[in-house]
Amino acid sequence: MRFLRFAFLALPALALTACDKGAPPAPEPSQAALDAPLAIPVMGPERPILAFGDSLLAGYGLKDGESYPARLEKALRARGVNARIANAGVSGDTTAAGLERLDFTLKSQTDKPELAVISLGGNDMLRGLPPGQTRKNLDAILKKLTDQHIKVVLLGMLAAPNLGKDYADKFNPIYPQLAQKYGAVLVPFFLQPVIDKPDLMQPDHVHPTAIGVDAIVSATVDDVANALPKEKMP
Repeated sequence: MRFLRFAFLALPALALTACDKGAPPAPEPSQAALDAPLAIPVMGPERPILAFGDSLLAGYGLKDGESYPARLEKALRARGVNARIANAGVSGDTTAAGLERLDFTLKSQTDKPELAVISLGGNDMLRGLPPGQTRKNLDAILKKLTDQHIKVVLLGMLAAPNLGKDYADKFNPIYPQLAQKYGAVLVPFFLQPVIDKPDLMQPDHVHPTAIGVDAIVSATVDDVANALPKEKMP
């Protein structure tokens, strides 16, 4: 199976701590639970969102319900947003493959998405494909979505260090420049919350674990929530 296959340098893992205050016969809630915000009742009309991309959205190596789109939907609903996220992630997809299937994917949706969350380009980079090709394909994808009045959250990727400075200088600016061109919300580096944190990554050192996905969701859920268009007045 084709999927992202590069390793990043490992640094000390993120320490996850919880402070439990046990008291027989039953332990009291942990301090983390006490500090967690209360869930807001889901309100308003359903907000259809399309998650479109590669294995980082498809949920490679994870169980059902552990993928980024699934956990993002849960996080949005905890904030009172009546989100329904369709997961159109395909492991191994390049920007060219994504562009090729975009029209079919949009036509296959029960309801037109209000927002598209895009994660593509990592496989282009790992294969050493020309950054100009990646830019052209992503530009076409964002144009199609913008022309259909679908707002976009663009999940950015950075070139692996071993590809060299020249490649990085051409690849890394693609995401911020296209986000600015099309008025998309940019997440500069989608994997930032888990990179260099081995405990949050699967053994391939590329795909996040379920806990890693939750870390990414925590870092990006506000970006997605704020990108949703304002609901129309009745």
